[in-house]
Amino acid sequence: MKSMKASAFLAKFLFYFGNLVIGVIFVSPLIWMISASLKPEAKIFANMNSIATFFPVEPSLDNYVEVFRRINMLNVFKNTVLYIALILVFDLILNSICGYALAKFRFRGRRAVLTLVVALMVLPMEAILLPLYIEMNQLGWVNTLQALVVPFIAKCFSIYMFYNFFRDIPDDLLEAAAIDGCSPIGTFFKVVAPISKTVYATVLILDFVAHWNDFMWPFLVMTGVENRTIQLAVQSFFSTSPVHYSAIMASLVVSAIPMVVMFIFMQKYYVEGIASSGIKG
Repeated sequence: MKSMKASAFLAKFLFYFGNLVIGVIFVSPLIWMISASLKPEAKIFANMNSIATFFPVEPSLDNYVEVFRRINMLNVFKNTVLYIALILVFDLILNSICGYALAKFRFRGRRAVLTLVVALMVLPMEAILLPLYIEMNQLGWVNTLQALVVPFIAKCFSIYMFYNFFRDIPDDLLEAAAIDGCSPIGTFFKVVAPISKTVYATVLILDFVAHWNDFMWPFLVMTGVENRTIQLAVQSFFSTSPVHYSAIMASLVVSAIPMVVMFIFMQKYYVEGIASSGIKG
């Protein structure tokens, strides 16, 4: 009996210790980035072969002052949050309705539409980047908010996430709502949407992170300095003299804060949404 308890304790210890080691490995680049942002330029790459590189000797906020001096970060954050917020609103509403229709309605061509949605999920953005840019240019949308928002309203991945979640909702619940006099759209907004917070939170997090980190598309369509997004602002530190890696690290820390904060507060819904939607990593 004692040997069984000892074996169980050892297995549990190894499990948690292994997870701790893996967690430290994954988070170490973030810790180093924060540490480097608090160091002067001459000391960023000092002691790279020792653990001392993760601990600034004389931490200073001078690099963050330089970031806000060289770039109007408030305007950059406003531009980024505005276009992402518009994408999220349209994405969560329209794509959830599409996913619900594919999951719960039977109509001619349904399987063909679902097959097309799944097929388009594997199409990389790079494959349509040039035609999409030409289209934006012909519409006169280059350097406008429409170019950032409109191409990303409909998303196959979001539709498929909602589809996988909604198809597990019992049909009896929808039939009960119909008996009570709810229309199909009323059933969706009054019954289905309120019990689907996890998948909405999952799509929100994935969309927010994807567009917050997006560089290539804003780089192509946003040519004005006053309209640039957070990633374009960070990139400007590499192309504007003098190039200070300490300021670059500080700008990266500033750009990462919203994602970290959001994930901390919404990780519960994110994990539940991934598990319930049938998407496995």
